[in-house]
Amino acid sequence: MAAYRARVDWRLRDGEDFLRGRYSRGHTLTFDGGLMVPASSSPHVVPLPWSVEAAADPEELFTASLANCHMLWFLHKAREAGFVAVSYVDEAEGVMGRNAAGQEAMTRVTLRPRVEWTGAEPDADGLAELHHAAHEACFIANSVKTEVVVEPQPSPGTGEVARRRSRGSMGEV
Repeated sequence: MAAYRARVDWRLRDGEDFLRGRYSRGHTLTFDGGLMVPASSSPHVVPLPWSVEAAADPEELFTASLANCHMLWFLHKAREAGFVAVSYVDEAEGVMGRNAAGQEAMTRVTLRPRVEWTGAEPDADGLAELHHAAHEACFIANSVKTEVVVEPQPSPGTGEVARRRSRGSMGEV
């Protein structure tokens, strides 16, 4: 199996008071390809100015990771089925709540993919099947307890969409 690495780099700045919690949570994430991403705690968790609103927070990255993995598998499954996607946009949303143990957790991520096609398009059932297959194959969805909901959105110009909602947690849809 493959191994994946990320470097997290944070430093206390001059004048900050670590023991009183008066320090910036801003830091960087560096990935094996060299990409560096500004990161921070969410301002919903740690108030400004100790968070960096413009930086990515763990909850956003978690939501994006699920959406990204689903998209990659969806495009692969669509290609295997003979459909040609030309655009995929997902307005994913993660929700923080309490899990069964009463702990704060990302309890739900809703994916809202909108796909544009060229040539033949899958019908509503076919689209739902492609999303189901993508969800089943997604390594990230298979790794979490969070409920992942897929709500396909209408393709631009067609108004057509699968009206069924796919739901799942830990790889089930």
